[in-house]
Amino acid sequence: MTEAALRYPRLFASLVKIEHTIFALPFAYIGAFLAVDEIPSAHDLLWITVAMVGARSLAMALNRLIDARIDARNPRTSGREIPRGALSPPQVVAFCLLSLAVFLVAVFQLAPIVHWLWPIPVAGFVLYPYLKRWSALSHFWLGAVDGLAPLGAWAAITNTLPWEAWTLGGAVALWVAGFDLLYALFDLDIDRAQGLHSVPARYGVGAAFAGARACHVLTVALLVLTGLGLPVGGFYWTGVAAVAALLAYEHSLVSPRDWKRLDMAFFTMNGVISVTFFVFVLLDVIV
Repeated sequence: MTEAALRYPRLFASLVKIEHTIFALPFAYIGAFLAVDEIPSAHDLLWITVAMVGARSLAMALNRLIDARIDARNPRTSGREIPRGALSPPQVVAFCLLSLAVFLVAVFQLAPIVHWLWPIPVAGFVLYPYLKRWSALSHFWLGAVDGLAPLGAWAAITNTLPWEAWTLGGAVALWVAGFDLLYALFDLDIDRAQGLHSVPARYGVGAAFAGARACHVLTVALLVLTGLGLPVGGFYWTGVAAVAALLAYEHSLVSPRDWKRLDMAFFTMNGVISVTFFVFVLLDVIV
């Protein structure tokens, strides 16, 4: 009975990769902490967390739903919940509606500006899965959508969006886009066979690596620019240096001729980066 009761929660947690939400949350918290240069209230942190969980669950479920047929034709993704029949499309639609409801409830507990801005990320979630069907720029769209996390958290607390919020969002956007350029290497052959667009499929492996390196250099540059506009201290700058060092280490693990360690380089290290930078920002606002 217990096993049966846990079946669907486990399936939906797997569908949305709930463990990846844990690594996405730090950037929303970073935006919140830097916005007020202190730890925000428990009320704000609670509802930002709920909004992030709802939004990311909606984004992932929509992606899996819209891409179900593509996933079924890809050996790497054919075992996902919808292609293998563990979850039906109507069940995932219901989950999407529930996730949207959770997101909206959270949004309306926060600053008035986000009451009007919430359709922007939702539109981004819907459009992203379709972009790969006609544009290699989908990597940057994904980055832009993820970059809304610190922007949204900043606005949710202060009801404003100063330029520092935008540069922080841009840093996250380029960090994610750079990662996604290389993540697309896993589907290089199947993307070409199915006529799907990505930078590796359209421009080659070398272009993907060059683009990822450029994105990550700009990530660090935008974190520096953000810090220059805010009353940050030594811990923030140590965090930026740590991000730069970790990104450099990531790129040292792979090359256009050898990307066997791509899983370790980017899945594992990206989690380390987000948590590490969050810890340094936390120290900066409390010390």
